[in-house]
Amino acid sequence: MNFKCDHCGKPATVHLTEIEGGAKIEKHLCESCAQSEGITIKADVPISQLLENFILQSGSTTPEPTCEICGMTLSEFRRGGLLGCPNDYETFSHVLVNLLERTHEGASQHVGKVPVRAGLDQQRATALLRLRAQLKAAVAQEDYERAAAIRDEIKEMGAS
Repeated sequence: MNFKCDHCGKPATVHLTEIEGGAKIEKHLCESCAQSEGITIKADVPISQLLENFILQSGSTTPEPTCEICGMTLSEFRRGGLLGCPNDYETFSHVLVNLLERTHEGASQHVGKVPVRAGLDQQRATALLRLRAQLKAAVAQEDYERAAAIRDEIKEMGAS
C-alpha cells in the first residue's frame, strides 16, 4: 500500500501507530516531516541491533548480571562464549547450569567415567567430591535425612 505524508502529501516512508485513550492513531510521514516532528531515522542499522535495543529498552528494570571481579556482563558471555575469571562461574551459575543440563542430558555436573589409568586414589577423590556436592545440595534443600545419609557415606570412605 502506498501512503502519502499526512503533512505534505509526499510518499510516506515513516509509519507510526500510537494508542491514545484506547484509540488507535496512525501517522504516515515523509522523512523530512518526521524529522521536523523530532522523529530520528537511523538508516542502515542491522535488524539484530534494533531488536537488541528494543529488548534492552522494554525489558525489565533489573540490572544485567555483572561479575564484580572482572566486570564481564551476561550479554558479553553470551556473545563470546568465554568466561573472564573464576568468579564468573558463580555469577552466571543460573545460565551455566541450564547450559550444562542441555549439553549433558540433564546433568549439571560431571557424571562420566574416571579413566582406568587414574587409579583408585583418583576414583576415591572423585567420588568424595561428588558426595560433598550432593551433601551441600541436600543441606541447601533442607533435606536433612538425605544429608545425614550422605554424611555417613563420606565417613565410611574415611574422609572428614
